[in-house]
Amino acid sequence: MSKAKEDAVKKTTTTEAVKKATGNEKKSTKERLTQWFRDLKGELKKVVWPTRQQTVKNTTVALALTFASAIVLGAFDYIAGLGVDALIKLVG
Repeated sequence: MSKAKEDAVKKTTTTEAVKKATGNEKKSTKERLTQWFRDLKGELKKVVWPTRQQTVKNTTVALALTFASAIVLGAFDYIAGLGVDALIKLVG
């Protein structure tokens, strides 16, 4: 390889030639915060909000499952308590 080609290759492989601008250099906190709120507003416009009827149905299902879980866990706790009491009476 000739001396001129070697110099050209060295110049193109330096870090300065490879650097890319990201667009985020040296922005003030106020500018970044303002941009964040603009982005937030734009994203919230894309959200498909549920109707009142969907919200009521989903809330009803969530509450029903919560109560059913509470009943199952309460029954398990009661039965486990009876078992522990029986073991204590058996040992003691």
